[in-house]
Amino acid sequence: MGDAGLSALRNLLSPQELVEGQARVLLGHAGTDACLKGGLIKGALHEVFAFDSSHAGAASGFAACLALRVAAKKKLLWIRQDFSALEFGELCATGLLELGLDPERVILVRTADAASVLRAAGEGLACAALGAVIAEIPSEPKILDLVASRRLNFAAARAGVTALLVRLGAEPDASAAETRWVVRGAQSANDEEWGAPAFAAELVRNRHGETGDWVMEWSVDHGIFREPAADTRAVAAALGDRPAAAARRAG
Repeated sequence: MGDAGLSALRNLLSPQELVEGQARVLLGHAGTDACLKGGLIKGALHEVFAFDSSHAGAASGFAACLALRVAAKKKLLWIRQDFSALEFGELCATGLLELGLDPERVILVRTADAASVLRAAGEGLACAALGAVIAEIPSEPKILDLVASRRLNFAAARAGVTALLVRLGAEPDASAAETRWVVRGAQSANDEEWGAPAFAAELVRNRHGETGDWVMEWSVDHGIFREPAADTRAVAAALGDRPAAAARRAG
């Protein structure tokens, strides 16, 4: 690559992309933060997958929790296809409140197709006033390819706005995402009362560190993930209904 090409690349990428020691935010869960080398990278693209409809709510909830961690007090832009609402259900204001997310902080955009989701996400990522952009895309549209993911990652880096791409009922493919998570709901450690939200989360792609899988409990009061009060790994261990190895290879 010549000098002109390098100059164009520097203009396209933010300093956060070019320099070691990128801005990160701790998630609060010790094992996860260790694999992420100090937390989730801000101003980058991250993917959250649910392989079937029964885990779509867990994936969306997990993405909302990640957004809360990276957004501080800024508003969130949440973009959904009409198909998502029909197939996987509407977003619930009560459910957002249960995660500690005030619905008034969420700007909800509904679109007709995946192309419109990507356009809206690109525009949202250009707005530094936002804390994060969550884009839900169900199934496997052809328009969502490696080039599209690179554009999202670059757009996120320019303005320092974190992009969370929620993939529902889809299989992983080549992507420029910094991390890729496969999420399922996990049993709360509290069997007697309304327990804390818990996720069986597998980090199957991490461009700057190791991968792993954990049960991550969300502390609504503190706005962080943590180790569950009791060991619920038996709930998350049954992963035979999805091709985990294929997910790793796709990264």
